[in-house]
Formats: sequence, C-alpha cells, structure tokens
Amino acid sequence: MADIIQLLPDSVANQIAAGEVIQRPASVVKELVENAIDAGATEITVNLKDAGRTLVQVIDNGSGMSPTDARMSFERHATSKIREANDLFAIRTMGFRGEALASIASIADVELRTRKRGEELGSYIHILGAVFQKQQPDSCPEGCNFLVKNLFFNVPARRKFLKSNSTELKHIITEIQRVALANPELAISLFHNGSPIYELPSESRRKRIVSLFGKAINQSLIPVQTETSVINISGFIGQPRFARKMPGEQFFFVNNRFMKHPFFHKAVIQAYERILPPETFPSYFLYFEVDPSTIDINIHPTKTEIKFEDERAAWQIIMAALRESIGKFNLMPSIDFDQTGAIDIPLAPVTHDDVLQPEVRINPAYNPFDQIPDGFAQSYNSPRESANQNHWEKLYLGLEQPRLSPDFRETDNWEEPDEAVQQTITHENGHQVEPYNFLQLKNRYIITPVKSGLMLIDQRRAHERILFEHFMQILDSSVTISQRVLFPEELELNAADAEVLQAINSDLKQFGFEIRQSSANIFFIEGIPGPLSHLNGRNLVEKLLEAFKSRPVDVVDEMREHLAAILAQTSAIDYGIALKPDEISSLFNNLFACQMPNFSPSGKKIVSIIALQDLEKLIK
Repeated sequence: MADIIQLLPDSVANQIAAGEVIQRPASVVKELVENAIDAGATEITVNLKDAGRTLVQVIDNGSGMSPTDARMSFERHATSKIREANDLFAIRTMGFRGEALASIASIADVELRTRKRGEELGSYIHILGAVFQKQQPDSCPEGCNFLVKNLFFNVPARRKFLKSNSTELKHIITEIQRVALANPELAISLFHNGSPIYELPSESRRKRIVSLFGKAINQSLIPVQTETSVINISGFIGQPRFARKMPGEQFFFVNNRFMKHPFFHKAVIQAYERILPPETFPSYFLYFEVDPSTIDINIHPTKTEIKFEDERAAWQIIMAALRESIGKFNLMPSIDFDQTGAIDIPLAPVTHDDVLQPEVRINPAYNPFDQIPDGFAQSYNSPRESANQNHWEKLYLGLEQPRLSPDFRETDNWEEPDEAVQQTITHENGHQVEPYNFLQLKNRYIITPVKSGLMLIDQRRAHERILFEHFMQILDSSVTISQRVLFPEELELNAADAEVLQAINSDLKQFGFEIRQSSANIFFIEGIPGPLSHLNGRNLVEKLLEAFKSRPVDVVDEMREHLAAILAQTSAIDYGIALKPDEISSLFNNLFACQMPNFSPSGKKIVSIIALQDLEKLIK
C-alpha cells in the first residue's frame, strides 16, 4: 500500500497558518505596526483603502533591514526576536514571531521597501501569493514601507466572509487604539481613503486617552498608582457617574501589551461596589508591569489572553489599588462622627427685638370699577347689560344639548361614554382585564387582575415593544416624522464612533433623526424622531452608538430592524419611574395593540400570568 502522508508545500502551509494569524485586514495592521514598534520606530503612518481590502500601507522610521534580512523575514519560523527556548519565558516583543509576514505574503500582493540605518541603499522585494517575484536595490528612506494589496485575492472564500467596510474599519481603529494607548510616546497616524482619522503626536498617557476618546473623558479620569513586589499598577479609572451602559472603554495592558482578562475585570467591578449605577461599565485604562517569567502569553492564538502565575494575589492588589484611588478622590460616600480636633465656631446670638413683622395694609374703599372709560360708559349702563346681570340664567335658556336617539349609537363616529370604558377587555391570550385596575410595583412592574389570576407586566420591556413596532411601521410606510430642535446639539465623538455614526446616519434619517457632520469627529443633532422629542438628543445618540457597537449588523434589512430594536431599547422608560394612572392605562392598551405583546424585541418575556392556584399555595 502506498504512503498517504506527505509534506505540504510552503505556499499551502503558509495559507493554513494565515487562517490562524490573519482573520481580517485589522490583523495585518496589528502585525505590521507591532513589528515597527519592535524595530524601534518613533513614527508610524498607516494608509488604508476600502478598509484594508484594497490596500494596507504601513510606514515606519525604525531600524530597517538589510537585503538578506528583508528576504529572510518572509520565510516561516524566521524571526529576530527569539534565539533559544528560554526566550519564550522572557518575551517583551510583539507579533507572532516568525509567522506573520509569511502568512500575509501567502494571501496578498506584498511589496517591501526598506533601508537599514547607516546604509546608503535599501532593498525592494515583491511577493505575490507566496510566490517570490523580484528583489532589487532601491533608494528609500530609513525604516520599512510595507504595501499589502488585494488581501485574500487567492482565497476567495475568505474574502467573501469579510464584513462591510465600516465594520472592518472599526476593527482596524480598535487595533490602532490599543497600540496607541500602550505606546503614548509613539507618534501614529491613520488615514482611510485619503482622509485622516488619527494624527496622534508623542504625548503623555492622559493626553493620549483624551486624543482617542474625546475631551469629555478628561474630567472623569482618576489616576491609579501602586507598586508591589508582585505587580506594579498605573493608569486611570473613570468616575462612577460617567459609567456607560455598554462596554467599550475598558483596557488592560501588561508590559505594554493589550490584554483581555475577565477575572481582573471582576476585580475592577467589585472595587466599584455600591457606588456604580446598575448595569453599567466604568472606564479604565490600567497598565501592569510584571516579570515576563511570571506570565504566559501563548495561551491564545491572537495573544490577547495572558495567564498569570499568581492571579489571586494580582486580583487582591488590583482591587486594593482601585479602592484606594476611589477613596482618595472622595468618590465613595462616608460618614465621619469623629469631632476630635474640630474647630468650634460659636454662633452669633439671635435676638428678635429688632425684627418687625411686616404689616398688610388694605384699602377697603377701593373699587376698580369706579373709573370707567368714556367710550364704555354707555355700554356698562345699558338696560340690556343690567338685565343680563340681574337675570343671567336666562342667557342659557334653549341651549341644552338634545338627547341622541338610540339609532345614532350605531354610526361610526359614536364614542361610548365614560361608563362604557370600564367594560372588560378580552385579549388574544384569552385573559380578561379591567383596564383601570392597575397597581405599579416598585416602579418596575404593572400588576392587574385577570380572570385566571394576576397579570404581571414589565413596564420597560412593554415600552420597548411599543416603540419597536412604531419604528418598524415608520420604515414600512417611508413617512418620516422628525421634531426639529431649537438649538442644535453639538456631539464630539472619537474616530471609531464617528465612523459608526457615518455608516448608520442614512438609516437613522429614516427614523426621524437629522444629524449633520461638521468636521471629521464633530456632529450636530438638528432633529430627533417625533415620539422621542421629550428625550435628550445627545444622550440618545450616544446610547444608540454604544448599543450598535456591541452588536453590529451588515445586511441592510437586518440593520434597519436592529436599529429599530436598539432605538426602542435606548429610548424606553427606565425602571424606577412612577407612572400616572392614565400613563399606565395608555401603556397597557398600546401593548396589547401590538402584534407580539408577549415578548420584547430582544426576545425577553413581557407578560406573565400568576394563576389563582399558585396564589392560593402561597397563603397556605
């Protein structure tokens, strides 16, 4: 029998490795930028076309490569960052260390121009789909200039599964944010289709955070600084009152490497215990310095998850450091009954001798009708006016409303009197409800008796369902109802949020939003949907962006439905709001007028019936 196991060609092996290393254009940007940082670059420029599909260009002023190194860099398992096995336990460099460039060259058209520092002439290399094309001397600046064109051109299946340009650009911006936050001394620029997104100079950590996420975040930042034998912690955390409903501004860095760590995230949340609004996420930018031998960065293919040698000790230190900063800046409420050493300021004696009570003076002879203008004297003294004053009841004789005939009730315009409103309503689920027999429990639930027991309604979810179907009707009818604001609200966003808003602005216009872009990251809200005119437009758009970033959708029809659900979620009434009886009744009637009154747009249950049998069991 013939042997069936054979060695794969390098081109196929590189494409298989690319499936692990390169998932999307953002992966290419990450690997090339991190290689530039390892090369000692102080300035990096990233140029994109079509969100990296057509072109990803990374230019740096690092150490550069010699002609031999430039050629060897595209071979598998060829790296300058590791010499022996022990180096794996003392890694401070970034990237995949020998896999990235070979993987990128196997699925794209790659050109490299590089010149080593101190040399007069550089080198040019062209590789197309893992096939070496050309290498020749070239006159170029010091550093490296990578051009990655037509990503996944030879793997159409991978290219087909790329998302929309806005989604892919968002991922690239996220990677640039992580690199920029980890290296604030690095000057980095990002351009997309010739338009600048970021132009960040070398600056401090705090200024870098403000440059990335806007000036509004500056007032919420609280410094954190702790040094121990196990771990050194520095950075900033956000004030509780600036916490957001959706995650997005939570960053961990270990030895200047971005990290995701759910266990440490719980430590941060626990440090905010009892002072954080419910269902919110605080902002934090925490930098850890540890011994490289005590961590393992090779537990995840993307190198974003890191294993610590003693996670429990680090957990305790993180929580203690954050609580110290929270207490230092008086963010945690406290009551101090100790009056030792307090300055006793005597109060001035109060005397009531000099205080006179004001007197109210009334002229009993004053009559405002004594002086009548000359032109009206005759009309006031006319016999008809006097008669009307003496017998005013006669003015309303003959004006009684006639009783309507019984046959008139059958017309379309007839409305039942108030007594008829109290009639029992039967809904499609078979339960009969008295519409005015409502009770609001804890400003969260609406309780009303039904024939089979007790109906429990979640008021927020009910409002979400009502608003969702209203917005879907607006999309189906193509009739936009917008309420113009008297003074347009200015909205300054970071680059990532600005790109998201640009992508969904046309869809938001169908709902009634009127948002005008003034500059790259500044927008003006000039109109909001009519049913939401009582809400703050700026807060509404910010919540909408946060919700959309957490779960983006690319298909047009799904996007509109998704936007309608997010808009209903962000604009629905919050828990803890007391409703008036007529508001409860209106909410109840509108809910059961919906097509699906039992479930919210997210699939959560709105209505629950507690049967009489269950109620009887509770009191036995």
